[in-house]
Amino acid sequence: MAAGGADGELTESVRMIERAAGGLATASVARMDEVLPWFRELPADQRAWVMLVAQAGVRSFVEWLRESGRQADGTQEVSDEIFDAAPRALARSISLQQTVQLIQVTIDVVEMQVAHLAAPGEERAVSDAMLRFSREVAFAAARVYARAADSRGAWDARLQALLVDALLRGDSADELASRAAALNWGDTSPVAVAVGRSPGGEAAAVLHVLHRLARRIGVDVIGGVHGDRLVLVLGGTHDPVHTTERLLAAFGEGPVVVGPPVPSLDEATESARAALAGFRAVPAWPSAPRPVSATELLPERALAGDAEARRILRQEIYGALVRSGGELLETLDGFFTAGNVLESAARALYVHPNTVRYRLRRIAEITGLTPTTSRDAFALRVALTIGRLDPAVPAPPPPIAPALDVTPDSDIPVSQM
Repeated sequence: MAAGGADGELTESVRMIERAAGGLATASVARMDEVLPWFRELPADQRAWVMLVAQAGVRSFVEWLRESGRQADGTQEVSDEIFDAAPRALARSISLQQTVQLIQVTIDVVEMQVAHLAAPGEERAVSDAMLRFSREVAFAAARVYARAADSRGAWDARLQALLVDALLRGDSADELASRAAALNWGDTSPVAVAVGRSPGGEAAAVLHVLHRLARRIGVDVIGGVHGDRLVLVLGGTHDPVHTTERLLAAFGEGPVVVGPPVPSLDEATESARAALAGFRAVPAWPSAPRPVSATELLPERALAGDAEARRILRQEIYGALVRSGGELLETLDGFFTAGNVLESAARALYVHPNTVRYRLRRIAEITGLTPTTSRDAFALRVALTIGRLDPAVPAPPPPIAPALDVTPDSDIPVSQM
């Protein structure tokens, strides 16, 4: 750097720039108003903060020139304190890219004034110093925004965890709405909850990966890390299992269970409880798909003590068969007793195999479970056991002696028409 004094300092230039500091800041803000449309739209208080930062920047440049002239290599970092003139909230209102634009405008204004600000013979040295100073200011701005992003990420992670906690506790709708509003959660429907292992690490980092994946597929999501579990609230997806499959990269190893969709966030506690119950029970099904619906885990959940799963199996599976008449229950019992062999069941029931086929199809239509598949047969067995153990469910009517059917080519036997 060229020296303006015997000690190598730009003494005269420093004094001239110091006297012009106020005018430079004012000129810089006026120039921002001219060339940056978004700056003109800022509220008055935020524009005032920018003015304070600009003034602090000029003062920092003066001090930087003094220190640079004293150091042998002429280099040093700019302290982040240059941005302390404005509250941290400014970093949330103005993006990092916009901050760079503000710095560029200020540099342009100062460079245009170098001829008037620098002492004779020091113009080039002041101009070079300004370029180096602007680079250091840009680095300082990046550090400020990085810290703000880290802080915001940690705070958002905390807010999301609180909302998930409220769902798991079954808090009131008003409490859920208040926490959701803090996260800008819209009125999305339907809503479902998914549970799996957390990949480990900081919660903010885990949720950053989650939200990045969610943005790619266009789905609303709130997440919470609870110990070694990652709990997701999915909004606006009618197929939460498929959506969760596209978010699997956010989870750690192991099973992922998805609760049933519900109409709104107010009812998401139901989905969360089902997902958690399924997550506890899923080890009993080693070959379960990933992700798996909590509804597919009803028998494991019931055996693990989940009262809601027992209620569903008792009322919606066993109860539906009871209401349809005793012959379906009798056929299902006979089919299971015969080792799921249709012809053997038909002989034991004294009916034609077509009759058994017809009744098994009726069972599948009524319950949604197909007795001829091993997985559904297991669920039906558990439902029958729970239903018969619970005295609250009325016993089926006594079976009517079946008529002997001898129509081998008929799909629906005469006795069932």
